[in-house]
Amino acid sequence: MKLDILVFGAHADDAEIGMAGTIAKHAAAGLKVGLCDLTAAEMSSNGTVERRKAEAQQAADVLGAVVRSNLGLPDRGLYMTEAHVAAVAAEIRRFAPAVVFAPYWEDRHPDHIACSKLVEEAVFNAKLRKYMPDKPAVPAPQLYFYFINDLGRSDLVVDVTDQYALKEQSLACYRSQFEKVTGEDYVITPLTEGYIERVRSRDMLLGQRRLIPYAEGFATKIPYVVEMFASK
Repeated sequence: MKLDILVFGAHADDAEIGMAGTIAKHAAAGLKVGLCDLTAAEMSSNGTVERRKAEAQQAADVLGAVVRSNLGLPDRGLYMTEAHVAAVAAEIRRFAPAVVFAPYWEDRHPDHIACSKLVEEAVFNAKLRKYMPDKPAVPAPQLYFYFINDLGRSDLVVDVTDQYALKEQSLACYRSQFEKVTGEDYVITPLTEGYIERVRSRDMLLGQRRLIPYAEGFATKIPYVVEMFASK
């Protein structure tokens, strides 16, 4: 299956935190959007691998993604190794997307930073004909970065006001991460302490400068191209 958009995250829920509205907006417009989690989040303080995978698929269904994959790389063990770059590059070649998204390169979670670097390397390698020659090379897709925990400068924003209910519905799928519960296996984390409310406030703040109720921001390392600055 060829995808229009492929979104990478280190863990299930990364993509939803950063750009669930954008995913839903493009899926509703008829574009084929896929999600790829690098790890099974097996080091998470709350929830199990099986439950996280079920929550991830439920969230993907809410947003209209046509596929969600998991590379099974080690949680808290993502490094710039040839094997890890190759795994991500193979996924890019598998789906040949026109656009790829990765976490922003600065974040409090080391796995998000590692995921950002791995995807950037893999996007470059996936176009090289002599790299993994058993798999056809693909043209380098456009690469954009979304924000998870730490907000950097947004080079562009997407109005997701009409999709915001779906974003919150997708985040609500991750009950193991965001809900406060009682029990011996429950641990208080930043995600259980009003995290979704902070995401909502961030998205409102991003939209404020353009008088948009809710927006999601993105960064790019190359100039963003426009045809014209104004038209009649």
